[in-house]
Amino acid sequence: MIKEIILMRHGQPNLAHVDKVSAVGMKCWIEEYELSEIVDQPAPEACAELAKAASVIVASSAPRALTSVRALGVQPTLVDELFCEAELPYGSWKRPRLSPFTWAFILRILWLRGFSGASESLQQAKVRAETAAKQLQSLADEGTVLLVGHGFMNQMVARRLEAAGWTRQQSTGSRYWSSMSYRRLSGTS
Repeated sequence: MIKEIILMRHGQPNLAHVDKVSAVGMKCWIEEYELSEIVDQPAPEACAELAKAASVIVASSAPRALTSVRALGVQPTLVDELFCEAELPYGSWKRPRLSPFTWAFILRILWLRGFSGASESLQQAKVRAETAAKQLQSLADEGTVLLVGHGFMNQMVARRLEAAGWTRQQSTGSRYWSSMSYRRLSGTS
């Protein structure tokens, strides 16, 4: 029997336009992002088909993941903060003022290099990704698992699945509503 796990990124967050902020101003932007739902648009048909074919639907507890599950027209089997995005730090600098997405890119690079401030560290996120991958593998005994999660954490979980012997079957990129599917023969270690 072949087991399958699909990792899907949530839909586009519904965010108010913010021109430029400082690194310290990113604290408020990150808080708003974490509370955001997705824009009111239907999920892509290919994503809805994947969701309907899955036996187990898992979702991050973030509102953008939960509203994505609703847009897919399915009910989650499991909702857990374990699958939430790796936390993004913010800085204490008042200059320069950049777009939030530019800051998010810079701060994620700094996070990968060891800067975490008051947020989750890279090492803590890796441990969480390992736990998440193990839980998804366990749930795959019940049938195809779909995780509606987040870009960066899904990538971290994917690495743990590959290390555990799962093979990537397809990937539709890293944008909103993208997905990656992994398969493994049951009984393989």
